[in-house]
Amino acid sequence: MAKQYYVYIMSSSNGNALYIGVTNDLLRRVREHKLGEIKGFTEKYKCKKLVYYDCGQDINGAISKEKQLKKWRREKKLSLIRTINPYFLDLSEKLVDF
Repeated sequence: MAKQYYVYIMSSSNGNALYIGVTNDLLRRVREHKLGEIKGFTEKYKCKKLVYYDCGQDINGAISKEKQLKKWRREKKLSLIRTINPYFLDLSEKLVDF
């Protein structure tokens, strides 16, 4: 089975802070965010809500997309999130119980 890579966006509860990352294990990574194990920005701004993710089999493509998204203006990031999650729900709740 081919390895999967995810570009994801975590949000603070009020939506003011957005964190963009890449991982090969989305469930583990989201759990780490929710438990406060990710130091730095996500810890400071409490980015614990998964609002967007995209999956592919190419790590270089995932890293490239992550870098691209990080350069986008906030409104463009919010528009991207709305394409799959118009109500900014916590998508992790549909993946597994936390």
